[in-house]
Amino acid sequence: MQMSPAMRKLMLTIHVTSSVGWLGAIAAYIALNVPIYVSNDAETVRAAYLMMEPVLRYALIPLAAAALVTGIVQALGTPWGLLRHYWVTISLVLTTFAFAILVLHLPTVEAMAAVAADPTADIDQLGGDLFHAVGGLAVLLIPLALNIYKPRGMTRHGWRRAQERRTTRPHA
Repeated sequence: MQMSPAMRKLMLTIHVTSSVGWLGAIAAYIALNVPIYVSNDAETVRAAYLMMEPVLRYALIPLAAAALVTGIVQALGTPWGLLRHYWVTISLVLTTFAFAILVLHLPTVEAMAAVAADPTADIDQLGGDLFHAVGGLAVLLIPLALNIYKPRGMTRHGWRRAQERRTTRPHA
């Protein structure tokens, strides 16, 4: 199933926008971690923890979902295919992994926000979330590079499909 050129461009635009937005939301999440490590003001630290939850819930997860879905649509609707080329397959696996980690991490962030919302709670016990955010950014930089450079190399499935197409084409 191939997309029309107009649909392909629309899907590519949505995919790039959501992917770049996801990276931007990660940058915002990393920035929210800075006061946790450098500020001596307890209210500023509490505010940073409280803002992590809406950034995760309303920016990171929706943008990640959009990037994942539009990436799959792009792969299925173009000659690249979903499992034909290593760079597409690796991008799919890493994006799916990053999305799953985000969703699974939401209860932890909600718990940190709940502790921060309690003015009597000891926020020093929370410890921040910088490792998680920087790790997510590092993971997503791999598909970014793969999608820009598109290194050669077909998967076994892709190679078989290419061979099947070559043998089923009528010779002129």
